[in-house]
Amino acid sequence: MKKAFLISFLLVTILNTYAQSRTAVRFTAKITNRISDTLSIRGANGFNQVIPINNKQNFDVTFEAPKGFYQLTDGKLGYNLYLKPNAEISLTMDASNPIETTNFSGIGSNESNFLAQYTRREEHFTEEAFTKEPNEFQRLFELKKNEDQNNIKNGDYDPEFKTILLSSVENNNRYILQAYESISRANKLKGNPSPDFLFENHKGGATKLSDLKGKYVYIDIWATWCGPCRQEIPYLQKIEKKYEGKKIAFVSISIDTKNDYDKWKTFVTAKQLGGIQLFADNDWNSDFILKYGITGIPRFILLDPDGKIVNSDAQRPSDPRLQEKLDLLLL
Repeated sequence: MKKAFLISFLLVTILNTYAQSRTAVRFTAKITNRISDTLSIRGANGFNQVIPINNKQNFDVTFEAPKGFYQLTDGKLGYNLYLKPNAEISLTMDASNPIETTNFSGIGSNESNFLAQYTRREEHFTEEAFTKEPNEFQRLFELKKNEDQNNIKNGDYDPEFKTILLSSVENNNRYILQAYESISRANKLKGNPSPDFLFENHKGGATKLSDLKGKYVYIDIWATWCGPCRQEIPYLQKIEKKYEGKKIAFVSISIDTKNDYDKWKTFVTAKQLGGIQLFADNDWNSDFILKYGITGIPRFILLDPDGKIVNSDAQRPSDPRLQEKLDLLLL
């Protein structure tokens, strides 16, 4: 269960680049399956260091920057980074699986590596704990909280890094509790009729969920600003192609705000998105979204041909278990 909040809580701290004096930093990266030949390191006060790929197919740059939190981005996805004076940080990563493969090494890399490992641990925690009953979830959650605090307090990290991280992790833990409660409520819907919707269709007119009765329905709740959502698109397109002609409808519901309506229209056209592309009537506050208790995206929902809920928090397209499930239902 990869939720946007697992990544985004730390990205907020990018704005907390607290030192004003700049010192030299060297950053190198070797990225397999990269999606761009350019990286960018972004920080507070408009800081933006662009890094083009060199003739050895690596990224290598020396620049001056204040100490603090930054976001490393390839133009689509963001990764957490912490820079200290005179750091020489090297990144290795497989961009097709960044959560599991991101690794920092070199002088001053401990903090950045902790951020990568923390994100990885959070992914694993939610995959396990969010499937548990409340008492077991609470036990695992308390263990996680204690481990988080001990890892930060006892680690060989910059003191200011520790202070900010302890606060950020506490905020993230509160959000995890809210998300678990929301998902638990949604899971109780299993076997019940799904709430209906009536949303604008990218191809024109409007589409009701009840219009799709008689087919399995796989629903993707997403937004154009959501990096993890965009990362799932190629996998979703492959699944749509595999099950083309089968008794299943693929529905993508954007919860972009009305201000981003044109952005959604353009994105769907430019990326040639398939399936049924819909625009929610009131973003996060749409009745359909609220009834499912959705607080993080991407979120996937699987319904049966009678419109009943098979899984209110289904596997995402990149998860092989989704195809295993669909094969049982459709092949």
